[in-house]
Amino acid sequence: MSRVWYPAPAKLNLGLRLVGRRDDGYHLLQTVFQIIDLYDELAFEPSSDGQVSRALVEGPQAAAIEAVDSSQDLCVRAALALRAATGVSAGVRIHLRKNIPLGGGLGGGSSDAATTLCVLDRVWGTGLGVERLAELALPLGADVPVFVRGRSAVGEGVGEKLTPIELPPACFVVVHPGVPVATRDVFQAPELTRNSAILTIRALLASGDLNDCEPVVRARVPEVAAALDWLGGFATARLTGTGACIYARFASADTAAEVVRQVPQPWRAWVVQGLSESPLLRRLEEL
Repeated sequence: MSRVWYPAPAKLNLGLRLVGRRDDGYHLLQTVFQIIDLYDELAFEPSSDGQVSRALVEGPQAAAIEAVDSSQDLCVRAALALRAATGVSAGVRIHLRKNIPLGGGLGGGSSDAATTLCVLDRVWGTGLGVERLAELALPLGADVPVFVRGRSAVGEGVGEKLTPIELPPACFVVVHPGVPVATRDVFQAPELTRNSAILTIRALLASGDLNDCEPVVRARVPEVAAALDWLGGFATARLTGTGACIYARFASADTAAEVVRQVPQPWRAWVVQGLSESPLLRRLEEL
């Protein structure tokens, strides 16, 4: 029997402002989450032994995932969190086609976890629904709730306070400069701006995608600096999240594709479209 695959889309942070810090050290932020059409894919195979495990990993980022201990795998942790919250004892083997680069600021691991929560909630018949799943999602990572909700949104708080928004159609070039960036290292940097003014949503959308993490990452990671300079020769280039990926908007897919054809090796680049909602939402309606 062939496996059924479910999408886990990436996101861009269209700007990232750090507006404070909680007592527990978590940063308070404002950002625009733009879902894009670059996907991982997941399939879920019932396991008769009652275990939750990572099974087949394939795709261009498979080696990076296989280097992560399965106990730290966000998909495994998501499935275990759902079991703990519901008392379900079912086992599952999680198959993954990994296309989204790790440590790129595209939210691939968070999206994989969200797809795991949403699909298994249907498959296991636990019926928690979006609100409760979003609560389970937050301890897994600040980006996981936006993927559970499945719509582009303004994110505030630590990323969990989400206001859905309709963004205009947009075409982007996304470049990965071949190195990962650890979010923890960026957020611990003493030179990081943490007191940006809180903006209205309208002002945030008009702020030019400014990212408080970009000066830190540019100064610390020469590969990211080089990529920003290169892509900036075609259009305004920005860091997404804490990087390492960068992006720029283009007027057409043809123009974007021409830029991608010129990307220096060994960088990777994609032409992507902005999405108002995750394709996972439509797939969940079929379950």
